Amino acid sequence: MDSQIEQQLEKIMPEDLARTFESAFHVIQGRHEHMDDLLKHGGVLLRKAAHKFTPTQMVLGVAALATVAIIFIGREINKEGEGEAQDVTPREDKRQLAGSHSKGNGNK
Repeated sequence: MDSQIEQQLEKIMPEDLARTFESAFHVIQGRHEHMDDLLKHGGVLLRKAAHKFTPTQMVLGVAALATVAIIFIGREINKEGEGEAQDVTPREDKRQLAGSHSKGNGNK
């Protein structure tokens, strides 16, 4: 009877997947306080999956997840870099540049 309960506990349940994806979604949205939940739920899911899959399947699965994560992170980083261009020149340099342009134009 105890082995049946242990087998039930070790099955991957829909709730395990839902908790893991929910935590991942929160982290993706920028709520990094959910990172601990993601690691905990992902670890539980990984531990349960380890009992079902062969080592080769586990390696390939983790590699696929890592690839998707790298691609997603790369896209998010590129999104942050896009947008309006802003002038980041310090104010002092702007005054000097403005003065040198007006002197240059006056000499012509």
